[in-house]
Amino acid sequence: MKQYEYLAKGALREYGIPVPPGRLVNNPDEAAQAVQEIGPAALKAQVLVGGRGKAGGIRFATTPDEARQVAQAMLGMDLKGYTVERLYAEGKLAIEREFYISVTTDRNKKVPLVMASLAGGVEIEDVDDAQIVRQWVDPRVGVMPYFGRELAQRLGLNGVLARELSDLVVKLYRIYQDRDAELVEINPLAVVDGHLVAADARLNIDDSALFRHGDVPIIDEGSELEQKVHKIGLAYVELDGDIAIMANGAGMAMATVDAIQYFGGKPANFLDAGGGASVEPTAQALDVLVSMHPKVIFINIFGGITRCDDVAQAILQVKNSSGIPVPLVVRLVGTNEKEGVRLLEEAGISAYSDMAPAAERAVELAGEGRA
Repeated sequence: MKQYEYLAKGALREYGIPVPPGRLVNNPDEAAQAVQEIGPAALKAQVLVGGRGKAGGIRFATTPDEARQVAQAMLGMDLKGYTVERLYAEGKLAIEREFYISVTTDRNKKVPLVMASLAGGVEIEDVDDAQIVRQWVDPRVGVMPYFGRELAQRLGLNGVLARELSDLVVKLYRIYQDRDAELVEINPLAVVDGHLVAADARLNIDDSALFRHGDVPIIDEGSELEQKVHKIGLAYVELDGDIAIMANGAGMAMATVDAIQYFGGKPANFLDAGGGASVEPTAQALDVLVSMHPKVIFINIFGGITRCDDVAQAILQVKNSSGIPVPLVVRLVGTNEKEGVRLLEEAGISAYSDMAPAAERAVELAGEGRA
């Protein structure tokens, strides 16, 4: 579960990692009061997306009146599909250099991984691999001061910055352990007056460990559609294409996205209907896909625990109640396949047994819809 920046900064502050002065603001008057107290500040939209600065989600204010005006413009704005409801006012920094550092989990090696780079302030995916230093952690030992010294040496740092980085890595790893984190990231890790300061931060907590962290606020962030599907109990992520997708299981959903892209199409979403979703939640999820107004809907089911006849009944329920006004492509194979196919055929809906031709047909239909 992703945490807002102000919560991530709170965790860093609690563990003794330097962060700029800041406070959460909910309205323009609070923004003005924040600048009155901390001086010139950056007003940061509290939404769980990257690239906020380029999208207008980080703006600066020097005076309380300017902060009030900036907050008025930012609160309620749409930022990459998310509505900005809160801002974090943080003291403006005179940044001299920007680094990157994080602790995450290497799922291939099954051990913690510390990554650092002298090229901070940009997405780590955009940094050349040769500029990234990686050090894996022996979980039986953890991160001791020597670990940080080795990291600083590999980065070419010395003096004050090397000592501060060594201390910071130890504290960052403690957060990773204590919070059951999947990711703790500081980007940029800024150099201000010759010292390290966390200018931005991310903290993602493992959902499976939330029962151990009753004090962690549960964040239901996302677009309206994402929140709606999450309430049904299914996994959903919006994309920027025009072919709506439903599949059962995360692996199948990812394979479906890949298949659509392979044939030249653009997926509109990732929707995992789960391994055993019943008729009603499946029908509700399909209703959501219809409301997206895609060019095509592609349902790809490989039935195991999921029963093909339940999926067919969900499709028919939506078709008979609200209708499906766009072309529908169905791939249906597995448990109770014959019954599911029979139900669909009686309603005039044919079903594919192989994914590739079904995906190709979905892309063809979307192309016809765009023509």
